[in-house]
Amino acid sequence: MPMLGHSLVAVLCLSAGSALAQHSIDPLMMEQGAALYAQNCLLCHKDAGQGMMDVFPPLAGSLNLEEPDITVGNIHQGVVTMPPFPWLTDAEVAALATYVRNSFGNSHGGVTPAEVTAIRAGLEPPGTVRSIWDGVYTQEQADRGREVYGSPCGLCHGSRLNGDPDNQYMRPAPPLARANFLRVWDGRSLGILYSYARWTMPPNNPGFLPDEDYIAIVAHMLATTGAPPGDVPLSMDVHDLGRIRIGPAP
Repeated sequence: MPMLGHSLVAVLCLSAGSALAQHSIDPLMMEQGAALYAQNCLLCHKDAGQGMMDVFPPLAGSLNLEEPDITVGNIHQGVVTMPPFPWLTDAEVAALATYVRNSFGNSHGGVTPAEVTAIRAGLEPPGTVRSIWDGVYTQEQADRGREVYGSPCGLCHGSRLNGDPDNQYMRPAPPLARANFLRVWDGRSLGILYSYARWTMPPNNPGFLPDEDYIAIVAHMLATTGAPPGDVPLSMDVHDLGRIRIGPAP
């Protein structure tokens, strides 16, 4: 029987190791990770992990996913246009990291909660998580948002921010305020909302507004929903906004 070359042996061992790692991953962890991905990541990274518009990078084939510390660090503290997810437990971060590292054609093995705990211990503390009901915007911001909302947003989302279901000329867009908005965005953060709106809206000319107008529109959405104003304006930093969660009134 002929001897196999060293390179072919290495390939066969690597393939066998990857298959073994994939086989040993807890399917319940993958199921939990899939649910967390749908809640927190799908909007920007898409269903096949392909990313979006050169702004939200693809997860399919991402070299960063090979390193658990990078994956966990990005989930914990955010990176560039991606907000942090500080409210996720170590077990949830482990499930999400395991899912993205072993989906979309990736096969990098699982991450345990103990590994997440150790990685997070070397990172900055997550900071205080607040709610949209904690007075996170100013009335001045909301007033500015109401002024600039109409032309770029109202045509699709309606003057009442209700998705304009009676519009005969445009396809109705998702509601941006009140109960339906809270239902769709429950558990997500203002960081996801702002980053997605800032880089993808309006679809025919994304990002054409100044940053302060995008964040003002977010304040207008909160005011229309009934969340109270406060004394400090909303930040335009996606990492700060990632610590403000959307949900029903307490």
